[in-house]
Amino acid sequence: MQLGYKRYTGQVIEPTGLRARKKARTHDAIADAAISLFLAHGFDRVSINDIAAAAEVSKPTLFRYFPTKEDLVLHRFADHNGEAARVVRDREPGVPPVTALHRHFRAGLDRHEPVTGLNDHPQVVAFHRLVFTTPSLAGRLTQYMLEDEDALAGTLGTGIEARLRAAQVLAVQRVLARTNWQKIADGRSALDVHPEAVADADQAFAQL
Repeated sequence: MQLGYKRYTGQVIEPTGLRARKKARTHDAIADAAISLFLAHGFDRVSINDIAAAAEVSKPTLFRYFPTKEDLVLHRFADHNGEAARVVRDREPGVPPVTALHRHFRAGLDRHEPVTGLNDHPQVVAFHRLVFTTPSLAGRLTQYMLEDEDALAGTLGTGIEARLRAAQVLAVQRVLARTNWQKIADGRSALDVHPEAVADADQAFAQL
């Protein structure tokens, strides 16, 4: 079973062309094998050799698709790279950037998108636990966030004010998502947490 964010949001995008589809299948097979092993045994206890054997590919083939072990996990976030910047660029005329970002996050909550933390599929909950509790993954995820911060700042203007605003927005989204995930990890359902998640998001974005 593929543990990708697109599968749970219904945003599956199929590659075109036989070669592209074959590469996509190999990519997904490697990633699925890796995630299954990581969830079963822990990130640090699984070797690249274990993953290659489970996916029935060679190590050189694996590294062509995933340059590092961390990439086997964090490529799941690639669909959302630069998302905040895109939301600001594509907003309707007259809509302030923070309002557009607030609406986008609220819409993600309503769709129970995993990136908002408000998704109670067992594998999504376990996947987030893997990321949050593995230091090397948490460190690499911070790098992803810094790249998103740079992209968002570039759409908000120039100078320190734009960078501070971008950092604040992404920090709010990170805290909200982590809070939602923790409530679900503690045993509550996404449906039960949803009203609180909406209220928290409204309060947090109102303070920006």
